[in-house]
Amino acid sequence: MKKEDNNNKNNFTILFDGKSLDGWKMIGEGNFIVMESEKALLSQGGMGLLWHTIKKYNDFILKLEWRVLHKDDNSGIFVRFPDPGNDPRVAVNTGYEIQIDDLGKPDGDGIHKTGAIYNFAAPTKIVSKPVGQWNDLEIKVIKQNYTVMINHQKVIEFIGNRSLKGYIGLQNHDAKSKVSFRNIRIKEMII
Repeated sequence: MKKEDNNNKNNFTILFDGKSLDGWKMIGEGNFIVMESEKALLSQGGMGLLWHTIKKYNDFILKLEWRVLHKDDNSGIFVRFPDPGNDPRVAVNTGYEIQIDDLGKPDGDGIHKTGAIYNFAAPTKIVSKPVGQWNDLEIKVIKQNYTVMINHQKVIEFIGNRSLKGYIGLQNHDAKSKVSFRNIRIKEMII
C-alpha cells in the first residue's frame, strides 16, 4: 500500500496500484485480471471474491471507479467482513455489499440495484453512467453509518448492525459479467 501522489490527495492510501495484485487474494472459481494499459482490474470466470488482505478497517472512506461492459453485468464491493478462508460467501453473509447491477437481478427490486446495500437498503436513485463509461463510487463508513455516493450524488444513507471492523473486497459475480475497477483507495477516519 502506498500513499497517493499529488500531496497524498487528502491522505488516501492506494489499495490497487494498477500493475499487480500485491496485497490481494482471490477465492472462489472466478478471478480478476490486471489490465495494465488501463491500470484496472477486470472480473472473469465465475463467482468469487478478491479481497485486500493487508488489514481490517474500522471507520473509512473508500473511493474507486468501476465500469460495466454490458447492461446486465453484476458485481459489488464488500466492506467489513472477517477473513473468509476459502468461502467467498462469508463476505455476503457477514459484511455489507454495495451493489453494481442497474437491472437489479434477479427481480428488479431496488435492494438489488446499483448503489444498494444488497438485501438491506435500496438507493434513492440510479445515477450510473452508460455502459462502457467509468463511474465514481465513494463509500463512507463511520461506526454503523453507511453513506454511498455514485458519480458525486448521494444514493444511500444506511444504519447497519454488523461488525465495526473488517476487510474490503470486490465481487466477481458470474462468468458472464465483465466489471472493471480502478483507482481503488482508502482513507481511515479517526473518530
